[in-house]
Amino acid sequence: MDTMEITKIVGAACGALLIYMMINWAGESLYHVGSEGHGDEVTAAYIIEVSETGGEKVATEGPSFEELMASADADKGAKGFSKCKACHKIEEGANGTGPTLFGVVNRAIASVAGFNFSDSLHGLGGNWEPARLSEFLANPKDYAPGTKMGFAGIKKPEDRADLIAYLATIGN
Repeated sequence: MDTMEITKIVGAACGALLIYMMINWAGESLYHVGSEGHGDEVTAAYIIEVSETGGEKVATEGPSFEELMASADADKGAKGFSKCKACHKIEEGANGTGPTLFGVVNRAIASVAGFNFSDSLHGLGGNWEPARLSEFLANPKDYAPGTKMGFAGIKKPEDRADLIAYLATIGN
């Protein structure tokens, strides 16, 4: 391959990049949805008015947490625990990046000896009952703002119930 061919290839790549950037710029200009002097608030492109006169609920709520726990599968929870293994251990007294989860179900919140919990968890008080543990696992940062737990959460209630059923078999 000679110098002229290399120059053509580099020129084609630069040209393609330039065209991509121009299309991106044009698309953002035409379809921009964002805040215009309103901080981080994003405004919707279309406003759909809804009457506030009440009415029937269209979306049905799923089963209650108690029903989910009654049908929870600890074996599925053991598989789901793989998300937790990076930071938590299940052996008694073995803290990792996070506290040990040995006996966590119904244990007092922020009570593991030798682990430095965030102030937000100390302020919660009470115990990790299954329902409360489920709320925390759904979104730790919302449940305890300021927590050191950098986990996005488990969105499916069924998965949380399975995990809690598994954790209830360890040290309880």
